[in-house]
Amino acid sequence: MPLLLPHLIVYLLLVTVVTGEILRPRFYSETCPEAESIVRNEMKKAMIREARSVASVMRCDGSVLLDDTPNMLGEKLSLSNINSLRSFEVVDDIKEALEKACPATVSCADIVIMASRDAVALTGGPDWEVKLGRKDSLTASQKDSDDIMPSPRANATFLIDLFKRFDLSVKDMVALSGSHSIGKGRCFSIMFRLYNQSGSGKPDPALEPVYRKKLNKLCPLGGDENVTGDLDATPQVFDNQYFKDLVSGRGFLNSDETLYTSRETRGYVKRFSEDQGEFFRAFEEGMVKLGDLQSGRPGEVRFNCRVVNRRHVDVSLRDS
Repeated sequence: MPLLLPHLIVYLLLVTVVTGEILRPRFYSETCPEAESIVRNEMKKAMIREARSVASVMRCDGSVLLDDTPNMLGEKLSLSNINSLRSFEVVDDIKEALEKACPATVSCADIVIMASRDAVALTGGPDWEVKLGRKDSLTASQKDSDDIMPSPRANATFLIDLFKRFDLSVKDMVALSGSHSIGKGRCFSIMFRLYNQSGSGKPDPALEPVYRKKLNKLCPLGGDENVTGDLDATPQVFDNQYFKDLVSGRGFLNSDETLYTSRETRGYVKRFSEDQGEFFRAFEEGMVKLGDLQSGRPGEVRFNCRVVNRRHVDVSLRDS
């Protein structure tokens, strides 16, 4: 089965909630009782077609689905998304199945939240009850996407400050970074680490030597920077291998390895590397907090995902 996991440089899922909404589990129990099972079945089908696509959906937030209009510059070509977004067609397929069962009922934002949970559960990770009832944002913002999405060069201090803006703790940030347990990243994202870390003309000293040689072979100078590499040693399984790799100096991205080399975050990395159950619990908590974030944007309960055209397949979900 081909691996199709985009490296979630997204630490933030940001399927945001319009201010004032009240979310609850089993929101569609009366209006669309099969909604969650439909989403999971479609995710299973997507996984069979291309394993990477289920992880891609984790990167997809509600507003990134919107295409540009004469009055709105959307998020698909933001600095964080260009050449790295993919698998919109999975959301389209889920929406189509839901429309057949329950026309104009389930919001796109709720679809993404359910599909993200299923992406984790279907690859061996935790399975939790999601709160639903989101309205879809009627607007998108390329500037917001640029301001929120961290660079693969980001260090732990930057990431801590970024997550703090959303009332997410250091523990939340480290746990949610574990989404990179499933995924791939492009050579483009690590060339500086391999050949010119911090402008030194040398590789990142945090890279374990044997692993660095492997990456040098995968990503040679002058080579194709769209070639992808695994984010951890078990890229099709959601587990705590990601944290074990960080402890061993085998983090693919600078923004990953910095979690172990930085004093503020190293303790959590070690704990999660030693106790998968603790990682899973912290990840669930962080995902629930993300799902509760308030956007403050105007929303509409039954916004139709199909305003998004089918050109998605030519766009690449974040190297992850």
